[in-house]
Amino acid sequence: MNKKQVELWSPWILLVAVIVLWQILCSAFEVSEFIFPSPWRIWTQFWEFKGIIAGHAWRTFWVTMAGFGIAIVVGVLLGFVIGSSRLAYAAVYPLMTAFNALPKAAFVPTLVVWFGIGVGPAILTAFLISFFPIMVNIATGLATLEPELEDVLRVLGAKRWDVLVKVGLPRSMPYFFGSLKVAITLAFVGTTVSEMTASNEGIGYLLISAGSAMQMGLDDPSVVHSESLGAAFSFYVLYGQCKHRVDLSRIKVAKPEFEVCPPGAHAYRSLPRLRLRLRPL
Repeated sequence: MNKKQVELWSPWILLVAVIVLWQILCSAFEVSEFIFPSPWRIWTQFWEFKGIIAGHAWRTFWVTMAGFGIAIVVGVLLGFVIGSSRLAYAAVYPLMTAFNALPKAAFVPTLVVWFGIGVGPAILTAFLISFFPIMVNIATGLATLEPELEDVLRVLGAKRWDVLVKVGLPRSMPYFFGSLKVAITLAFVGTTVSEMTASNEGIGYLLISAGSAMQMGLDDPSVVHSESLGAAFSFYVLYGQCKHRVDLSRIKVAKPEFEVCPPGAHAYRSLPRLRLRLRPL
C-alpha cells in the first residue's frame, strides 16, 4: 500500500483499533454494562431492536435534515446581509452572539406551546441551534474582504454588488463548508434534545422511553453506598436490576413472646420484640 492508500484507510484502521481496545478493556476489567457497555453488547442490543431503532432513526434523520436545510438558507441570507455592510455587521453580530449563548433547550417548552408536540419543535430547535455557525462564517468571509482588492475592482468598474457576488461569496465558500461540519452536528443535538422533551418518535424519545422501561442492561443489585444513621439504623443505596420478587402475602409475623406493657408503664422499658420469619418462594 502506498502513502495515499494508507491515508485513505487510516480512519477505518483507527476505528477498528479503538473498538478492539474498548472490548479488551471491558472484558479484562469486567466493567459494568450499564456504566460502560462493551461493543459486543451494543451490537447484540442493536441487532435485537434493529426494527425499532431503524424507525426512530429515520424520523430523527429527516427531521434533522429539514432543520439543517432551513438553517443553511437562513444562515446564508443573514450572513450575506450582515457581511455586506460594515454597519450591519457591527450592530447585529453582538446581538446574534448573545442569542447563540442562550441554551436552546430552554426554547423547547415555548415551541411546544406554539406548535404542539411533534415535528415542529424538533425542526425549529435543530434550526435555531445550527444556523449561527453558517451565518457567522458567511458574514466573516464577506466582512474581511481586503480593502485593497475592493478598491482595485471598483477602479476596474465593478459595482458593490459585483464585488460581493463574484468575489466575496466565492471567497467565503471555505468558511461556509467548514461551518457545515459544525452545523450538522448541532442540528442532530437539537433534534435529539427536542425529542427527549416533546415528541413521541425519534432517537431522543427512544432514549427516554427505554430508560423509563429499565431497558438498560442493569447488573445484579449491589450496594453502592451505605451510611450509618445511628441507633442500629443504616442507609443503603442499591444499584442494579431486581430479578426476584417477594410475595408480601406469605410473610408471617410471629406473636410477641411476652406481654405488652400494662397501661401507665413506660413504653421504652418493655417494648415487644417482633421476629420476622421469611420463607423463600
